[in-house]
Amino acid sequence: MNTRTMALGILVGAAALQATSALAQPSAGSQDVEIYAGYLFGDRLTKGSLSGETPRLNDNGFYGARYTYHFTDQWGLQVSAGHSPNRAAHVMSGDTNMGVTTIDVDAEWDPLPHLTLAGHPIVPYTVVGAGYAWSNLDRSLSGTVGTTRETLNDANGYTANAGLGVKFYLSDNLFVDLDGRYRYFSKLVSTDSQGLNTAETTLGVGYRF
Repeated sequence: MNTRTMALGILVGAAALQATSALAQPSAGSQDVEIYAGYLFGDRLTKGSLSGETPRLNDNGFYGARYTYHFTDQWGLQVSAGHSPNRAAHVMSGDTNMGVTTIDVDAEWDPLPHLTLAGHPIVPYTVVGAGYAWSNLDRSLSGTVGTTRETLNDANGYTANAGLGVKFYLSDNLFVDLDGRYRYFSKLVSTDSQGLNTAETTLGVGYRF
């Protein structure tokens, strides 16, 4: 094989690789759907103690689904829903199940939409947004604050999140998504409620079309 033929072969191969990679990279009108699972790291639920203990949202699993629509190759809008089958702990009356459900709308920015690694597209991104959260206690939390008897029930409130992630494409359309986010809950219990500063890490599997 002479040098000219070899160079032509390399150029054709590179063009074919670029054409294949372009299918997976974000573009105007492209859409992502994915499912994910991971872990939610909790925080205290109340401003003060209840019978000498400070109720806390436990660390627990977290799972859900996301949909993203890309307006350009760098900007998109993401809608997601998640659930943590959690517990309220550090309660004198006894720990109890406390499921937490979230719905979010986020802006997504892909700063390097045409990056590749080992011949596979890799898309780093950042997200920021807000939504709503619901808690579901199996039973009320009860105790005393000073000399006053208190009963805490589940409550709903707004949530905000911001995070970073990266999508690594296994094929033209199939990707894995590693994501980490800070999440704020305005409140999850009805009385003496505390804003929660939490974090979540997830691993997802998705499809771009």
